[in-house]
Amino acid sequence: MKVLIANLGSTSFKYRLFDMDGERQLARGGVERIGAEQSSAFVEIGDSRREITIEAPNHAAAVEQCLAQLTDPSEGCLASADEVSAIGFKAVHGGRARGVRRVDSDVLAAMEEMATVAPAHNPPYTAAMRQLQEALPHIPLVAAFETGFHETIPPRLKHYAIPTEWAEEFGIKRWGFHGASHRYVAGRTAELTGNTEQRVISCHLGGSSSVCAIRNGESVATSMGMSPQSGPPQNNRAGDFDPFALPLLMERTGTTLEGALGLLASQCGLKGLSGTSGDVRDLATAADAGDERAKLALDVFTTSVRHYLGAYLVELGGVDVLAFAGGIGENGTRIRSAICSGLSELGIVLDEEKNAAATGEGAIHAAESKTQIWIVPTNEELVVARQTRDLLEQS
Repeated sequence: MKVLIANLGSTSFKYRLFDMDGERQLARGGVERIGAEQSSAFVEIGDSRREITIEAPNHAAAVEQCLAQLTDPSEGCLASADEVSAIGFKAVHGGRARGVRRVDSDVLAAMEEMATVAPAHNPPYTAAMRQLQEALPHIPLVAAFETGFHETIPPRLKHYAIPTEWAEEFGIKRWGFHGASHRYVAGRTAELTGNTEQRVISCHLGGSSSVCAIRNGESVATSMGMSPQSGPPQNNRAGDFDPFALPLLMERTGTTLEGALGLLASQCGLKGLSGTSGDVRDLATAADAGDERAKLALDVFTTSVRHYLGAYLVELGGVDVLAFAGGIGENGTRIRSAICSGLSELGIVLDEEKNAAATGEGAIHAAESKTQIWIVPTNEELVVARQTRDLLEQS
């Protein structure tokens, strides 16, 4: 079975093609500047990379162009597009549509109901899914919702202190996100340690960050709540924020509620704190050069992650594995060191030499550490491919 996994942006489409017999990645590629007069596409098959300029007025056209590249007689890896059994999506927020679902009118409606709290994700996904249903009706579309991994979180950690009717009628509760990444970390750390019954704290740190407490492979708490805008500071999103500050922000800036939310989602986070960049690499360079705002941004970020780390140590009654994933988690030597600093009495001891030399997957804890510390490069696309395969096999 061959499955195409799609990652969509408003003007972009990235994909990976898997052969689920052996879970081999056959190809990866994507299209940028969808909707422009000319779009750029690339495909990587093995060691070969090809880049071309194409016309892609919408996402359906972009997918069709990618399938054409994959079936090219001289350079492709498919004999026919009919070999693709399904297109799987790492969908963000389906609200009442949970877990893994075949994309149909009900799923699309459910995603549109949650567009207000996932404005950067749901609208481009639903638009593209509708286009693909029309253009490629013979290929099943599957949505694997990021909230699905967090369905095991108990009610006491899922509910806000609001009338329960709001949760029941409006779905206002902690849903949690980055489910594919945290699911992968849960499974991979079990393989690495040979133990499926363990306590894991998974730190998915990148342009968008979240922390998840995992017991025996299941999510029991996570830092993101009703929307992906919450939790630790993101690169340009505020993260946790007191909603009662909104009226003051609107009054002083003269903006609308929509405008204020737009500021919180685009001009805040590390970018807002530093005044320059939301990229931790830029911030580290600036901080080393004496930029106090860059240093503040890094300190606020690591402090927030440590806040959740401490809460989840209490919730789990200790931790067996602390895992770092995502672009910052995998590559942020400085961030990992700051997060683990001063935690020896809690059984978390980082080996600074291993941390500094780390590349790719590997253990970075000291010999005396009671907690294993791992860098785990996540593979969200493989998780979605597995979920897509399993759904098709159950159908």
